Amino acid sequence: MPKDEHAVASETSRVANAFSVGPDYFIERDGIRYAGGHLLLDMWGARDLTDPAIIESVLRQAAEASEATILHAHFHQFGEGGGVSGVLVLAESHISIHTWPERDFAAIDIFMCGACDPLKAVPVLEAGFKPAESKLVEQRRGVTT
Repeated sequence: MPKDEHAVASETSRVANAFSVGPDYFIERDGIRYAGGHLLLDMWGARDLTDPAIIESVLRQAAEASEATILHAHFHQFGEGGGVSGVLVLAESHISIHTWPERDFAAIDIFMCGACDPLKAVPVLEAGFKPAESKLVEQRRGVTT
C-alpha cells in the first residue's frame, strides 16, 4: 500500500475505533449519543485579526491540537486591513472564523464529530489571538438519546 493510502487507512481505523456504535462517527458520552460537539467562541480585545496567513496558521494549530484532519482551507480578507472570514474544512466537520478588527472582535465556530476534542482548540486559539476576554458556549449537536 502506498504511504498516503496507508496513512489514510490508519487514520480511518483510529477514528472508527473511537466509537461505540457503527461507522457514522456519532459520539457517545455520559450516556448521550450525538453527532458532535459544537463550540461558539467570542473573543473581545483580540489581536492579529487582519492577516489571513496568521489566522489560518492559528486555526490549523487549533485543529491539530484537537486531533482533527484538515481537508481544505479557504480565507478571504475584506480589503486591506479589513476583517477576515475563513474556514478549515475537517474530515470531522469544520472550524470557521469571522473577524471585525475595527472592534478587536473574532467569532469562531468549532464543530467536530468522532474522536476529536474541540475543547483542546480553545487554549490554542486564545494563545494565538490573545483576547482580553473570551466567551465560550458549548452544545451537543444531533442528540439522539
